[in-house]
Amino acid sequence: MGGRLAGKSAIVTGAGSAGPGWGNGKAAAVLFAREGAKVACVDVRHDAAEETAAIVRAEGGQALVFAADVGRKADVDALVGACLAAWGRIDVLHNNVGILALGGPVELDEADWDRVLRVNLTSMYLTCKAVLPAMTAQFAREGRGGSIVNIASIAGIRYTGVPYIAYSTTKGAVIPFTRALALEYAARGVRANCILPGLMNTPMIVEPLKDAYGGGSVAAMIEARDRQCPTGKMGDAWDVAYAALFLASDEAKYVTGVALPVDGGISLKFS
Repeated sequence: MGGRLAGKSAIVTGAGSAGPGWGNGKAAAVLFAREGAKVACVDVRHDAAEETAAIVRAEGGQALVFAADVGRKADVDALVGACLAAWGRIDVLHNNVGILALGGPVELDEADWDRVLRVNLTSMYLTCKAVLPAMTAQFAREGRGGSIVNIASIAGIRYTGVPYIAYSTTKGAVIPFTRALALEYAARGVRANCILPGLMNTPMIVEPLKDAYGGGSVAAMIEARDRQCPTGKMGDAWDVAYAALFLASDEAKYVTGVALPVDGGISLKFS
């Protein structure tokens, strides 16, 4: 156990993994706990959230489990209320949940557009709406507010070769959303930053992208994505998690409104 988040409580949405291995949210939740935070592991699938929480507990950390659809206000309000009842405060909100659907505006079904918008963007609005009053009250009461870390994507600033317009649009919108939060709440003790992962090798990419890249072959898809990266290899969940840890911690106490690429330089390649 480390101490970079000692004494803090954190909510991590999308804390389960989409499949075997380490997704961004799962890695962040475990890393936050290793650094001393009490962590609420939130996922739409209870078993996925519980799997992450079990790792935290096995390592001696503290974790709560919540099965919640963070695109629905009632679920978010219940989640935040339970965390405040358990901890009395919320120091870190890590908005990690995200989904994608393939297709441009012609091919993409309207229902899929609405679903991606609700999960990827409306969820951040709802979690911030519920958490910000607690963070600003903490700051007024004791001089300690909170940190919000949102996951965007380089797909929000660059075309990555795959047509997923709803994903690109929502992830791009996370950036001005985060900057607006940062400026509005800077004097009220809340920092807000976002991370732009590049091409990452996580369980999330397997089902949606294996056909788009590799004709159904996961190995071919991974090989193709590795070739796109300037480093010759995709990043992984821990690259994103360590960036989130820095932004969540007091080490970043004078950092707000930042859109941080974690991409091995690929966004420069696409510029």
